[in-house]
Amino acid sequence: MLIVGERINATNKRIAQAIQEKDADFICKEAMAQVEAGADYIDVNAAPFREKEIEYLEWLFTVLQEVCGKPLSIDTPDQKAAAAALKWHKGKAMINSITGEKAVLSAFLPLLKEYKCHVVALCQDDSGIPTTLPDKLRVANQIIESLVGEGIELNNIYIDPLVQPISTDFKSALVTLDAIEEIMNRYPEVHTICGISNVSFGLPSRRQINRNFIVLALQKGLDAAIIDPCDKELMANIITTNMLLGKDEYCANYLHAYRSGKV
Repeated sequence: MLIVGERINATNKRIAQAIQEKDADFICKEAMAQVEAGADYIDVNAAPFREKEIEYLEWLFTVLQEVCGKPLSIDTPDQKAAAAALKWHKGKAMINSITGEKAVLSAFLPLLKEYKCHVVALCQDDSGIPTTLPDKLRVANQIIESLVGEGIELNNIYIDPLVQPISTDFKSALVTLDAIEEIMNRYPEVHTICGISNVSFGLPSRRQINRNFIVLALQKGLDAAIIDPCDKELMANIITTNMLLGKDEYCANYLHAYRSGKV
């Protein structure tokens, strides 16, 4: 399972302060903590700064690529910021994210073709964010077919069915889980991904909700997640569930995690 570490996000006040002050030590510690916890990609978000987003992304990429040894996920809705970041990135980057909206697709397609990067595609189109299973599948299918029609490889596509907070829609988790299963059945080479913490927004004991939701999502075929990998119990749930689902030959990953104190 591919883990995208979510902690370097300027919507967090402490992270935003470190970015503004260009506190490399703090940012590097945040990145390395996620790498050591099992992150495969480090998500980098400076979008709240708007006018200075590109400047801050350049600094972040320079700092992070020197120390963490992991590829980065470019977390921005701005095509110009994504284009700049892709030029600085070493190796195969991830764009987080695009949508099925026509203007967004047309803006980002040239970058996806040129850099052949991974891309997170949100189940959202010009009519908004779908809430029912048929609508989620309709939007997912349209996005996948549009991308493939433009030469994007299926293996580079990560569909996010966009789970909404269950505090506002108590069926949202169930619909998202069913969407994950159906997308993976229809397109075995495509990946599914979720920002897991969205499901618990507005509720107490959020980590408890996230830890249970990831287990259910893995059962449905989810193979990538945007999470806080420093949540040890969440990571232990992922490792253990994958073993129980027959995705850990001879329980090797589980045993390694146990010996390392991660389970």
